[in-house]
Amino acid sequence: MRKSAFEGNILRLLRSEIEYELEHFTPKELVVEYDSFVVEERPGEQWIRLKKKFGEKEEIKIEVTMFDGSIPVEKSPDGIRIGQEVELHITLIVNISKGEGSDVLEFVCSAWPQSVEIVNVLVHGKDGRPNQLYMSPKFKDLDDELQESLYEFLETRGIDDDLAIFVHEYMKNKDKTEFIRWMGTVKSFIEQK
Repeated sequence: MRKSAFEGNILRLLRSEIEYELEHFTPKELVVEYDSFVVEERPGEQWIRLKKKFGEKEEIKIEVTMFDGSIPVEKSPDGIRIGQEVELHITLIVNISKGEGSDVLEFVCSAWPQSVEIVNVLVHGKDGRPNQLYMSPKFKDLDDELQESLYEFLETRGIDDDLAIFVHEYMKNKDKTEFIRWMGTVKSFIEQK
């Protein structure tokens, strides 16, 4: 009897939370394309993939995580908070290859709400392993002009501040959708006899 009452309470709380979320959140229609990138949604998973061809040979694949970090937002000089309390972070793993069997140039990036920041640049062999023992220096340790050139390299391929804005909006929607899906899955499990 005690187990049944306990499960009944969980179900009541889940139903209430699902109802609340559905009343206050209207899922946006899934976007299947953004700026010539094809968006591969992974329902039930914590990431999406963007893919596109660039030029005649290049293939670009971007793995996009859900929100995986945050930093506090600075307060104004008078101590008043401006907007959100935290700025959310998304990791982008950008792989660029020049066709079947080529090495892969990989950019590990941070997508902040309004910008993309390169964290590291690596070269992988065809098999996905680094093709050299020397991985790479920290991106911020590179010459400023080289850093700027690598940002321009990505920007010409559509990996820019507009993409950061898009993935943040997309992942806000996905985060809520996955939360509601998760609660429904837990509810279904507990309802099973």
